[in-house]
Amino acid sequence: MKLYVATHNQHKIREIGQILPDFEITADDPEGVEENAPDFAGNALIKVRAIAVKHKGDWCLADDSGLEVNALGGEPGVRSARYAGEPSNTPNNNALLLKNLSGVTDRRANFTCAIAIVDPKGSERTVVGKCFGRIAEKPSGAEGFGYDPLFIPDGYDKSFAELTADEKNAISHRGRALAEAAKVFVA
Repeated sequence: MKLYVATHNQHKIREIGQILPDFEITADDPEGVEENAPDFAGNALIKVRAIAVKHKGDWCLADDSGLEVNALGGEPGVRSARYAGEPSNTPNNNALLLKNLSGVTDRRANFTCAIAIVDPKGSERTVVGKCFGRIAEKPSGAEGFGYDPLFIPDGYDKSFAELTADEKNAISHRGRALAEAAKVFVA
């Protein structure tokens, strides 16, 4: 089954393809779309609607995800990709996060992923997945992307960036949200 995904992020495309191997994943960059919703689900809907008009009769999906740190009042939140400013810069985002958590002992955090789906009839659904953990004192690992080298999921002593793709996908926010999305595809 063909699935259009509203993203230009090849890391997301790879993860989605690993988690939903029965789908033919096609990226469609919703270029120029302003993600200005106050929450992840709203931003995912903005993106999926932008591509669904081009792919009527097909399945379309968009995700919006980010890191929410308790001690920072939920930041970086919906601004996770651009936490350190425009344009998006992962090393700068990670450095700013560590700077803002300097001396902070409560390092609890969670990743949240909202997925919006438009089915071939044009109906919309959203699902959410979360993964709870904590922010490390320093980055470790070479896998994954974004904040993965800093995020240690509950029950683990390794960062997302130190886990294999299969280990991460089984517990991650995106893996959990896509498991819920898969139920929509078969409904």
